[in-house]
Amino acid sequence: MTDISRRKALITGGALGALGALVAAAPAQAKALVGWNWSPTRSIAGSGAGVDPAWVWDKQADPLLASLLDSGAVPKINELLWNWERNDQPLPAGLPASLRDFMNTARQLPAWADRDKLELAAEFNKARGIYLNLCNGLGGGMLATAIPKEARSVYHSAGGADMEDRVAKTSLFGFAVGSLNAYRPDGTCVVECVKTRLVHAAVRHLLPQSPDWQDGARENIPISQEDMLVTWHTLPTYAMRKMREWDVPITDDEAEAHLHVWQVTGYLLGINEEYIPATWEAAYDQSDQILARNMGPTEEGVKLTDILLGQLAEQTSPGSVSRPLVNSMARYLIGDQYADWNGIKREPLWDRVIPRAWPTLVKFREGVITAPFVPEAAWVIDEAVRQYILFYLTKGQETKIVIPTMNRPK
Repeated sequence: MTDISRRKALITGGALGALGALVAAAPAQAKALVGWNWSPTRSIAGSGAGVDPAWVWDKQADPLLASLLDSGAVPKINELLWNWERNDQPLPAGLPASLRDFMNTARQLPAWADRDKLELAAEFNKARGIYLNLCNGLGGGMLATAIPKEARSVYHSAGGADMEDRVAKTSLFGFAVGSLNAYRPDGTCVVECVKTRLVHAAVRHLLPQSPDWQDGARENIPISQEDMLVTWHTLPTYAMRKMREWDVPITDDEAEAHLHVWQVTGYLLGINEEYIPATWEAAYDQSDQILARNMGPTEEGVKLTDILLGQLAEQTSPGSVSRPLVNSMARYLIGDQYADWNGIKREPLWDRVIPRAWPTLVKFREGVITAPFVPEAAWVIDEAVRQYILFYLTKGQETKIVIPTMNRPK
């Protein structure tokens, strides 16, 4: 990446603070002020209508899932899809023909997918897994709870009633994207993406039926293309910005490959090609525009944050004694404004230590990561951590992404 691009990654993110405050105080005015003027010529498609993604959903999946839910077919579909796991695995027999046709189309990689870039992205994950896991897990999770529409959608959907299970299923998706065989035939990323797309379509049909969600909702239908883009930017765009901030060495080819794996992932999740950024420059600009009008505090976000940080403290220490450290690391990753919106407690000791200690740890790690066999060893450790997290969240029970049939119970 050029020096100009690197500065872009570091500087433009700072503009989110003032605009984010406006969103918190007056979301309607912020939406009008921060309009949609990102050009589709900067997308992977290279062209498009330029329609504001806040008013676009998933015209293929949404009516299909609505009909399947209304007909009562989803429980049987979940049973049939339970053991559909590998990218190269045929769909199980017995699925409704309409769903089978949709899924066979939805599982196809886009024509512009580049196998060489996907493989390089996997190698990049091997050496940088610790940063990606931290940013996409703790950092991305805390940003998600500072997105009012996402926080409310999660809280009032069925998954919000059991956050350990909800986080486990989200982790399945995240780990699939970051695995070494993500888009190889024996990988699982295509499957997890298609299942997640089905879940999103189901939630679009179910949540509008929830009085609790309707009370305070600023939209009639959740999870628009804009909402998916906001979440997308809290993952690869946010992670790349943080790694640049920490001076993690990243080649231009590695950066392009990491963007590419998320471009493909976004496509498989149902994001329209005209909204998927073609370059990091385009991604940074879109992120600044779209996050500025979508971040803010909510009661649901504060509750979810407390649950998530409590889970992490339980995972990392007996009796959750690490909660102050967890609080401080979360604040360091997302900054004071988002942390305050999320109700994250300030920790006088750790809030001074972590901003000084973490960059030093990064420098030390980068000094040894190029030694022979170190990337492989780092990957083994990262994978062990991932498996431990899943084991903790699921209590050792198998879990998979399934289509919901209800909202959060009373």
